[in-house]
Amino acid sequence: MRRDADSRRGGIRGRVAALTTVGAALALTLAAPATVSTAAPAACTAPTGPYQRPMEEYLKRPVDGVQSAADCAAIRDFQKAQSLTPADGYARLVTYRTMTALKARANPNAAGKCPVRDFRVTCVDLDRQLLWVQQGRKVVFAPVPIRTGRDGEETRKGWHAIYWRDRDHVSTLYHNAPMPYAQFFNGGQALHGRPDDLFDGGGSAGCVNLRLADAKTLWNLLAIDDAVYVWGTKPGTGG
Repeated sequence: MRRDADSRRGGIRGRVAALTTVGAALALTLAAPATVSTAAPAACTAPTGPYQRPMEEYLKRPVDGVQSAADCAAIRDFQKAQSLTPADGYARLVTYRTMTALKARANPNAAGKCPVRDFRVTCVDLDRQLLWVQQGRKVVFAPVPIRTGRDGEETRKGWHAIYWRDRDHVSTLYHNAPMPYAQFFNGGQALHGRPDDLFDGGGSAGCVNLRLADAKTLWNLLAIDDAVYVWGTKPGTGG
């Protein structure tokens, strides 16, 4: 009987000792300070870009058209926030067009160049290379960057109406080029998505190119007979 009691006391002491060891280890773990990275962010070394001045103005930097380390970091932060690649601080065309669309969001029709009607109007601003949709004075599709016709193949101005839609259209004129979410408004000119870089190549053959996600959203919004209004002049073209 005494041997059994001694055995039980020994087992209890062993378990207590084990629990004490585990508790001490846990206390040490909880007390250990978190590791904090002290690495400095990578230096921003991109040179002056072609759209340096408007980006400096938008980002409230000193507007001198000359890249500084602080300018570069501010432009890079903007690119990261807008998921633009590469995010390197260089003020290239895609960065500028994205900024232009964001800047216009509060009131894209402030200049009153897109007619206000009680029906939906898709507004195509060639000057700023922007597209939005309004009904009355309400913007129902916020401005997004676009790519319109190159010099000699300009997007046709004035009033149009969507007369044919083809979600998976392939061009019969331009080497079977994909034209997803195509909505034709004048002859062979259409609003459609561009699978490749929207800003590559300088201009379209007259169509209004959009990023794929924007073209899909626009497809789901518009319908046959919806109005399209085009005005202005694409930068670098004659009309």
